[in-house]
Amino acid sequence: MYDWANSVYNLVITSTVFPAYFEAITGDGNENTKQDTITFLGREFVNTSLYNYTLAFSFLIIAVILPLLSSIADFKGTKKRFLRFFMTMGSIACSAMFFFDKSNLWLGILCMIFACIGSWAGLVFYNSYLPEIAAPEDRDRISAKGFAYGYVGSVLLQLVSFVLILKNDIWGISSGFASQLSFLLVGIWWFAFGNYAINRMPKPVAAGEANQYVDLRNGYKELRKVAFQLLQLPVLKRFLLSFFFVSMGVQTVMLAATLYGKSELQIETQSLIIAILIIQLIAIPGAFAIAALSKRTSNLFALTICIAVWIGICIGAFYLPPKNSVAFYVLATVVGFVMGGIQSLCRSTYAKLMPETKDTASFFSFYDVTEKVAIVIGMFSFGIITELTGTQRNAVLVLMVFFILSLLFLLFTRWALKYKK
Repeated sequence: MYDWANSVYNLVITSTVFPAYFEAITGDGNENTKQDTITFLGREFVNTSLYNYTLAFSFLIIAVILPLLSSIADFKGTKKRFLRFFMTMGSIACSAMFFFDKSNLWLGILCMIFACIGSWAGLVFYNSYLPEIAAPEDRDRISAKGFAYGYVGSVLLQLVSFVLILKNDIWGISSGFASQLSFLLVGIWWFAFGNYAINRMPKPVAAGEANQYVDLRNGYKELRKVAFQLLQLPVLKRFLLSFFFVSMGVQTVMLAATLYGKSELQIETQSLIIAILIIQLIAIPGAFAIAALSKRTSNLFALTICIAVWIGICIGAFYLPPKNSVAFYVLATVVGFVMGGIQSLCRSTYAKLMPETKDTASFFSFYDVTEKVAIVIGMFSFGIITELTGTQRNAVLVLMVFFILSLLFLLFTRWALKYKK
């Protein structure tokens, strides 16, 4: 149910309504303009690159603070409190986006940062519950079920936003105000269902004594300890390298796809929202189908297939003609099928390969820091290449390189696992 609560941020704020709204209010409204620019902090940015840089900065903050927080959470058994804190911060930031318009770009940027930190920092504590609530043989199924709940919940709220924006004349409001209402609804939904889920999660077990002093450096020490352990675990080490590069690709696609469709492919907002809904709906059976494939074969084989499909997606996105909604829908269908499956399977594969330990939050902190650093590199690369070359298509080619590297390291992982046996 926390997936149900949190996933509305991923769909409405990062994937559909907010990126289109941001592009609209920071652009000049002229379709013939090749690249819209905007001034922020005394520097002129391409508006889409500013969006990417803001998210990259947010993930950099997350990567820095997570080791500290996860260490405290393990030692004091407070990961439920941290999850509630970040959920509250993120939901308030989404609600505050209601006040974001052309006159206060700084507010939109700050809300983006705090909402992103609230969502993604909270997920490390949420993910670390998986080994505690599910046996090893159930983790693929439970992980996929969580993602499926998230897709269903987020699509429901997205449909409400869809009606508000596209039928705004019925309600007597502008499409811009309808978008702002959607941001407010995201904050309320996330806060309400998030509290419902957190209240029912088990109380975590503390690794330390209640009155024992917490060394604030322990998180980074734990991160270094996990890194040294990985040197002795060839299978998990190679898997994390594969995960590092696949996260650069998958997460950047998810975060930048709407602006790519809106600015580069000139897809209409209505068609764009429909495409994202297709992705979410297809992702539900996709997550379960890929989980079933992994059960019949192996996790690593299923991931190999997924990454190969992602390479094909990048090639298709690069050659996709502008203003072709049908082709965009086809690509969205393929993306949706592998999107949920690869995220779910990466999480459960890591849980399976991870050694037995009570410090689950520290190991998942390393997993999440790996992902966040990958996103920083992916988003920054996407933004800077767009600015340097004048087109987002070249940035898509870089994402394809990330997927190819991920595939190579995954093949090394399969070899290491076979050699280990």
